[in-house]
Amino acid sequence: MTHFFKLRCLFDLQLKTIVDYLEPQLVKLKGSVLDVGAGQMPWRTFVQASVNYIGVDIESAEAFGMYRSSEIIYYDGKKLPMHSESFDYALCIEVLEHVPDPLDFLLEIKRVLRPEGTLFMTIPFSARRHHIPYDFQRFTREGLALIMNTAGFYNITIVERGNDIAVITNKLIVLIYRLIKMRSIWRIILCWPLLLFCAPIAAIFLCAAHLSFRFHFGSLDDPLGYAVRAQRK
Repeated sequence: MTHFFKLRCLFDLQLKTIVDYLEPQLVKLKGSVLDVGAGQMPWRTFVQASVNYIGVDIESAEAFGMYRSSEIIYYDGKKLPMHSESFDYALCIEVLEHVPDPLDFLLEIKRVLRPEGTLFMTIPFSARRHHIPYDFQRFTREGLALIMNTAGFYNITIVERGNDIAVITNKLIVLIYRLIKMRSIWRIILCWPLLLFCAPIAAIFLCAAHLSFRFHFGSLDDPLGYAVRAQRK
């Protein structure tokens, strides 16, 4: 993990909670891994060099701010271009909210997993709409359990990422970023007092959020998102 990545995790709590969940899982993997919706494959650095790591993404990945890479296999977003039962593990990190038909998508991932193969997935919950117009849904814990069972997975574990303190912090940071980006002089004059008011509050909440992760306080009823681990039968 680069120094920039670690620094980003201090402020980007969505990313931090994903890293905190994924890293201990990925370092133990052996065999073959399919990263579905791979982007620039940032999670590949967490697995051992001996792991056969393959990234796949949709042809229109550039619409999500990703640049094309010769290391990634691109497809139409429907049928994965892999043989059935060919991977030990699959990753699906912050992708499901962008899929128009999430059940069919999960069935495709299950198809390419070997029997007893494991899916690691994260999805946001209290997060702003992003990559518009390709942000289609949010899932609660109960909704995730329902769709994972319907897709035929078992041994399903769902973990909250973050808490209500982190959610408030995240909203404040997003607001501050939006205020800083304003270009109109009149908007700056009107909104910068709000920025000056919110900035120290956001700093206090950011410290509180990191402390809440460390000492396990804050409500899990309104998390930043969820992490899911499930197996194919």
